[in-house]
Amino acid sequence: MTDKTPSSAPDAEAARPEPDAPAERPGADAPAERPGTASAERPGDGSSEEPRGTGAPAGRPVVEVSPGVYKRLTTGLGGFTMAMGACLLLVLAIYVITPRSDKEVLPTVDYGSQLWAMRNDAPYTVYAPEGLPIHWRPNSSRVHGLGSGGKDPVAWHLGFVTPSEQYAALEQSNEKASEFVPRMANSSQPVGTQQVNGVAWTKYHRKDKKANTLARTLPNGVSLVVTGTASYAELAVLAGSLKEQAKTGGPPPPATATPAS
Repeated sequence: MTDKTPSSAPDAEAARPEPDAPAERPGADAPAERPGTASAERPGDGSSEEPRGTGAPAGRPVVEVSPGVYKRLTTGLGGFTMAMGACLLLVLAIYVITPRSDKEVLPTVDYGSQLWAMRNDAPYTVYAPEGLPIHWRPNSSRVHGLGSGGKDPVAWHLGFVTPSEQYAALEQSNEKASEFVPRMANSSQPVGTQQVNGVAWTKYHRKDKKANTLARTLPNGVSLVVTGTASYAELAVLAGSLKEQAKTGGPPPPATATPAS
């Protein structure tokens, strides 16, 4: 009987070295590198790999920042909020230190040319203020009807800012007094009379408009009305300064009102 010794072939085959694995083919199993990504250097292994999206073209210097600064720069909403807050603080500081006034500043006008035109072209003798106290400031002047050839009434409006910062205006016209005076006074109901330099002026008052008025109609039919938010006392000053203006030729006068010395 022949003893059969187990073959050692399997062990030999197991001990046989395996054939070399096929070399990795470029691009076969390795993950493809995405365009636009770079590699950053890993600490300790000497390999080079840059963070994604931060690769700089060759030859340009790379500015290194701390993680905290990098976070602030790349955090969009937080950085925007901080910038807007700084701008608002700057605007607020400028607003606080800038001097300002809530008082409305009205212009000062030179009514010399309108006075000259009324003197020479109006179909009646014109009245204008003379010797008004200081701080009476003319701020408006308008002439109506001079170019109509006598078809329309001729009127002159002359407005002032009074010393008490109220408004007073001279309105004069050859329009029918029964129509012109109530329209300028904003009322058709007299409330009395007031003596100004020995002449009686009719008083009107419109409470809702805070309007006081002194009115007088001359013998030739021309009406003189001084009206505004000024007190009756200030209106009396304007009415008392009105003087007849003689017709004169020559160029328009350059002056405005003639203040008292």
